Amino acid sequence: MHKECTRGNMNSPNLNLGHPCFSTKGHGKTGRIHLAVAPGCNISCNYCVRKFDCANESRPGVTSRVQNPEEALQTVRQAKATAIGPQLIVVGIAGPGEPLANIATYETLRKVKKEFPEMILCLSTNGLLLPEKIDELVEIGVSHVTVTLNTLDEQVGAKIYSHVHWKGETLIGPEAARILIRNQLEGIKLASKAGMTIKINTVLMPGINDKLLYSLSLEIKKRGANIHNIMPLIPQGKLANNAAPSPELISNCRESCGEILPQMKHCQQCRADAIGLL
Repeated sequence: MHKECTRGNMNSPNLNLGHPCFSTKGHGKTGRIHLAVAPGCNISCNYCVRKFDCANESRPGVTSRVQNPEEALQTVRQAKATAIGPQLIVVGIAGPGEPLANIATYETLRKVKKEFPEMILCLSTNGLLLPEKIDELVEIGVSHVTVTLNTLDEQVGAKIYSHVHWKGETLIGPEAARILIRNQLEGIKLASKAGMTIKINTVLMPGINDKLLYSLSLEIKKRGANIHNIMPLIPQGKLANNAAPSPELISNCRESCGEILPQMKHCQQCRADAIGLL
């Protein structure tokens, strides 16, 4: 077990047990719909590949096609009309790019909330735009947010992100990572103050960020995160030659960081257009 991940003991918060992506209590009982309406992205992660799709491929960033808001709303209507429709209670937007960087995200969520006010609205984000978009998300009715935060160290961040588009500029290196990390932490704090349930996704990359997870867990706990999802690197893109973490490494980090925050151990790293029960 890594030395960085061996301290701490904090109380676990009460989570919304109805959301299957935040708790195993919802598995087999409640389902979710991911609407692939957000193709554009404002950062470049070295482990992300969104250029192809296979029907048998399940990983973040994959979708058979990008939909416009009206098509996405029709997808919800069709899914709700199926046999498992009553069990589908969550509408999420998780890509295939960065939801907050796409106007279609906000239009889609508004359409869904108007027609299906009972549905839980959630989205996944890299967090770069979260501080400036939090008020709009609250107004729309988003209650669950997942932020992918991989490191608090800007030097490490420079190894994870090729570039960050910010305020009309393309930033690289530690400067890019510094702005991203700053906004991620501020966005988590603001989302918590707004009463949202917050999950943090961290991609575990051996030799890059694996010894820094304990300090990351402490910081996200302080900012108001509710649950932590440490998930394995899928070697691809610029990190295609990096090894995926061993089951033992994943287990050790989840166990030690679980002393700080509840750990999500059931993540299936779903596609951007996933529909159904988990």
